[in-house]
Amino acid sequence: MRNRTIKSRAPRVLVLGGYGFIGRHIVEALEVLGAKVLIGTRKRPISPHERQVSLHRLIQYPARHAELLNNVDVVINAVGILRQRWRENYDDVHHRAISELAHACAKKRVRIIHVSAIGLNNQVRSRFLKSKLDGEHALVNSKADWFLVRPSLVDGAGGFGARWFERVSKWPIYFIPRNARGLMSPIRAQDLGCAVAKIAMLTDEPRPEASRIFQLGGEQVLSLVDYLNDLRQRQANGSLIKPARVIKVPSLLARLLSHVCDLLHITPFSFGHYELLKFDNVAHPNRLLELMAKPKNNNRAGLETLRLNWPIKQEKARA
Repeated sequence: MRNRTIKSRAPRVLVLGGYGFIGRHIVEALEVLGAKVLIGTRKRPISPHERQVSLHRLIQYPARHAELLNNVDVVINAVGILRQRWRENYDDVHHRAISELAHACAKKRVRIIHVSAIGLNNQVRSRFLKSKLDGEHALVNSKADWFLVRPSLVDGAGGFGARWFERVSKWPIYFIPRNARGLMSPIRAQDLGCAVAKIAMLTDEPRPEASRIFQLGGEQVLSLVDYLNDLRQRQANGSLIKPARVIKVPSLLARLLSHVCDLLHITPFSFGHYELLKFDNVAHPNRLLELMAKPKNNNRAGLETLRLNWPIKQEKARA
């Protein structure tokens, strides 16, 4: 189905979750690329150009999607919840809302881009992860002009999980689940925002399903311990610092702790994250390079060089 997404004029893009950790980087990149951006949020809009979006009301009243998509070319969903709360549960937010939104986008011929995560196809029990996978299936099986973005661990200043990782990286001892053997390819939030913005600006043409799925990661493949030590070194202001001591926590104890964290809503550590740590969460193939601007000489440069080709202001180095 052809959509009305890319025309000679600047596309109008609605970013759901545009004030979130990932969403605000998507908004910044879209604005630099010339798109007209509308922000959907659970918070009160701060300008007449923004639209207030309440997830539970969209679920209860699917007809609201049609109103939401009026005069919009692309909608980007960067909404998710780490834990269930009043009137918002995993299935509603990660599955039903995506299903309804994709259905409405198909009717309105609006492109939909959904930001999900790598590693959901593993054998897991977490309702958090299963609901996100159900949302992916609903999107892929819809008749909309869809794109699915699966990032690895998102790194950067300001995120709830990212702040916690930075805090833990300063500890003299790392307590790591014994079965946390998975590898990851951390991606900078700014790079992820740029990549999603580029997908929103892709030309309107037929694409096979496989080309609509973008697994995105950074250029380094690290274990959890290596990632924490990398953060530790980055915060050392250039001076060498001794790696932390690592203590392996019995798997059963780590799992019980994850359930306690879920119950008490303390720390970003959850049962879902406990399960993800057991498997590799590496972007394969990593399609970030094909979305980043290429140097004029077309040499295969590292991400740091390619990043300089983006007209996006750089994040300040960590203190």
